[in-house]
Formats: sequence, C-alpha cells, structure tokens
Amino acid sequence: MKVTVFKKWMTGLALTVMLALAGCAATVQDNKHPTTATVESADGSPIVYGVRGQGEPTLVFVHCWTCNHTFWDAQLDYFSQHHRVIWLDLAGHGESGSHRQRYTMQAFGQDVAAVVRQVDARNVILVGHSMGGPVAVEAAKQLGDRVIGIVGVDTFYTPFEYPASQEAIAAFVKPFETDFHGSTDKMLHSMFTPQADPAVVDAIVGKFSAADPKVGVSAMYELFDWNAHQAPADLQRFSDRLYNINAAPTGKEPPPNAHVVMVPGVGHFIAQVKPVAFNQALEGIIDRLTGAGGPLAK
Repeated sequence: MKVTVFKKWMTGLALTVMLALAGCAATVQDNKHPTTATVESADGSPIVYGVRGQGEPTLVFVHCWTCNHTFWDAQLDYFSQHHRVIWLDLAGHGESGSHRQRYTMQAFGQDVAAVVRQVDARNVILVGHSMGGPVAVEAAKQLGDRVIGIVGVDTFYTPFEYPASQEAIAAFVKPFETDFHGSTDKMLHSMFTPQADPAVVDAIVGKFSAADPKVGVSAMYELFDWNAHQAPADLQRFSDRLYNINAAPTGKEPPPNAHVVMVPGVGHFIAQVKPVAFNQALEGIIDRLTGAGGPLAK
C-alpha cells in the first residue's frame, strides 16, 4: 500500500514539474512571438499592439511616417530581455485599422495613449522615430505622470527645416499627392549616407511600398502643421524629460543640447542601420531618466 501511494506521489510530482517546465517554455516563446491584441482609439479606430518582456521602466516604441512596428524589431528583441516593451501600429498603418479622415499628431497620440492605458503601464518611456516624436509628445500630454521620459529619434533639433506656412506645406506635399510612391522613394533614398549598405537601404525602403497614399499625404501635412504651431511650446513643456538620439552623418555634427545623443556615420534610420549603437544610446538615456535625480527616482 505504501509503495502504491509513493508511486502515485512521484507520478504527481513528475507531472507538476513537467507542467512547470512547459509553462516556462511557453513564457519564453510568448516573449519572442507575443500574441497581438487590439484596443479602440478615441475615435474607434482598432489599434493592434503587442507586449513583451518584464521590468521597469516600460518602453513604448512608436514608429514613423507610413512605417509599422516591425521597424523596431531589433529593439524589441534587445530591450525585452530586461524591460517590458510595447509596440503598436498607429491607425492606418501596419495591422491597425482606421475610422478617421485626418491623420493628426493628436489622433495618433490617442492611439498610443489607448494602448498604454489598456495594459495599465506605469513609469513609461515613449520612444518615437521621426513623426513618432511628435506623436509621443501628444501621447505624453494625455498620459500625465505615467510618462517619465520621451525619446525622439532623429526628430527635433535636426538640420531639417520643416515648411512653416500653409503655402510652403502645400507646396512640399503636392508631389506626394501627384505621385505618392515615386516621391516617397526619392525622399527615402536621400535619408541614407553614401556608405549605407545598399541591401539594408532596399530592405528599409521596400517596407514603405504598402503605405496607403491617403494616410501618408494627410499625415505629412499634419506633421508639418504640428511642427509649425505646436512644437516650440511642447518641446519647452517637456524639456526636462525629453531626450533625443539624432543622426550625425559625417560624424562631425555636434549635439544641439545636452539632452541630444549623436550617432555618427548614419542617416535618418538610426535604429535600423546601426541597431547596436542605437541600443547603447537608448540604454544611456534610460539610465539618466531612472538614475538619481531622474523622474523615476522621485
């Protein structure tokens, strides 16, 4: 009788261990290939997002104009080892749908805010590439003290001069209304250094082929309008927690201020062309935001 009981106990123990190991394996697998979820933005647009990893602060990666979350693949893989990371596709981009006619930075900010609230993320650092920078700023307005930092990637404090008047904006956008894909291709190729690997350039540029011209034209116009009317006041408002990782194509460009980290020898797509250098720069900014005197330390 005692032998039978012992065998049953051992069988139960073995089953428990097997289930625990299977659970661990599933957790690792889910971290590599997270199940996506959807949340409605303020206007009802379905926003697709995913969450990976654990650890504070939570990093939210916001893609740029007519891009999608896959542009952050190298960062999601790297930072999910020690942080909870969130990716999303803005309305009308990637896997997300859209119920809107105008693609304003404020509406995109609502997309990000909806995801952050849905997962109840606290101590958030918003990382936005190019157009994603203004989107991150707009999201920060809505999320309040959830946001301890904003990191703009090759946006804000760059040599690029945005058209300011309505006439200048319309003139810049006009070629994209006439020949969206041709104008986009030309603009994108100008954003790399001559030394960039052609295969990498083609891979990045190729991802833009699926962009919806209607979304792209509207978002471009609204981006320029935001920079003309909102940027000065908003950059001042968040100056204590706004950092930048900007390109230094020649390697000689000085940082415009103490919150800007320059990555030498790369063009606009820093995180995609030089992921290791970008990740190191972002790690340094995270340390500054979370160290003694940073918002998370208060």
